[in-house]
Amino acid sequence: MPSTASSSAAESETTRAARTLRDQIIDGERESGSRLVERELAAELGVSRVPVREALRQLVAEGLVTPRPRTWAIVREFTEEDVAEIEELRVALESLAFTGAARRHDAAGLERLRAVVARGETAAAAGEAVVARRAAADFHAAVVELAGNRHLLQLWGTIDSRVRWMLSQHVDLVAVAEEHRLLCEAVASRDEERVAGMVLDHARTSRAEHRRRRGIEPES
Repeated sequence: MPSTASSSAAESETTRAARTLRDQIIDGERESGSRLVERELAAELGVSRVPVREALRQLVAEGLVTPRPRTWAIVREFTEEDVAEIEELRVALESLAFTGAARRHDAAGLERLRAVVARGETAAAAGEAVVARRAAADFHAAVVELAGNRHLLQLWGTIDSRVRWMLSQHVDLVAVAEEHRLLCEAVASRDEERVAGMVLDHARTSRAEHRRRRGIEPES
């Protein structure tokens, strides 16, 4: 039986490997369809193949990686059907999240949300795409946390990585940051009806942006 120290070290390596690969996939460093070979990843990350194998299993569960036989996998290739289904689920959960945040937020939580918005605006204005996209994803996650619903937070955790990937497809980052600032202001005002309408508009913008990046005609 491994010692507690060695078990903790293995867990730490798995966590680090999963985080690194997740960020690379979401940030676009590893493109859809690219191979993920255990042996190569272990050498690249400076760990053994065991934590890499566990990290890949975790990313499969998160929906970012598609397993292949033996010791490799590929970065998931999201179809339009995948995107539509994730977007549908995201809108349903975010409608609850944003109205819940408008209803229940406290001063400390609102301050954290505003800090995320400011980080996104600064990065977008400076053309720092990766930072801006990460801030955009952090904004949505922060709203879910601010809603104060433990079960909603748990459900969000199951799609968070896929939502982050979708948000990483945005090109007009200044416009996204502006929409997030307006949503934050609506949450702060506790105007649930206004927030609900803005969430739907924001989702349509996100969907249109994704289709535009893929060279697909806008929906009528």
